[in-house]
Amino acid sequence: MPAAASRWGNAIWSRRSNLAASRRDFYTRLLYSRRSRLFGRLAYLLLKLLGAEVPLSVQIGEGVTLEHGAFGLVVHPNAVIGNRVKIYPGVTLGRADIYRPIEESKFEGIEIGDEAILSPGAKVLCEAGQLRVGAGTVLGANAVLLQSTGEGEVWVGMPAKRVDKRAGWPSAGAA
Repeated sequence: MPAAASRWGNAIWSRRSNLAASRRDFYTRLLYSRRSRLFGRLAYLLLKLLGAEVPLSVQIGEGVTLEHGAFGLVVHPNAVIGNRVKIYPGVTLGRADIYRPIEESKFEGIEIGDEAILSPGAKVLCEAGQLRVGAGTVLGANAVLLQSTGEGEVWVGMPAKRVDKRAGWPSAGAA
């Protein structure tokens, strides 16, 4: 009997994980559908309705995933997101000087490097110039990043501070 229960348990678990994967794929499909001339605007509006605002002007690399649908995601139109970036719910990529009129802002944009991980609630805020999150950087949950990072670093806190190098990242051995 335990073997049968185990088989049924595995079948149910497999079906649930496939359902979760298809949901994630749905959000990711919408993210990439923004590129379509025919359906781009509709995909943008549907993604926004589902709680993730990613303007049509945002450049997105290959393999980017919106983990758990990335509900609450807000991305500035001048952002560039690299390849294989993981974005979790509640992430914000935007201006730190929202108190200034846009005409007076010195903000240029935000660039997220390849294979970065933006944990739930992370904020990447730039006041002036271009802020770069290095390739392979991990930004911890609810961290508020106000400066550019190097490659393969781990940043946490408010304001975010570098606490470590990412394990297994090629530059992790270099200091």
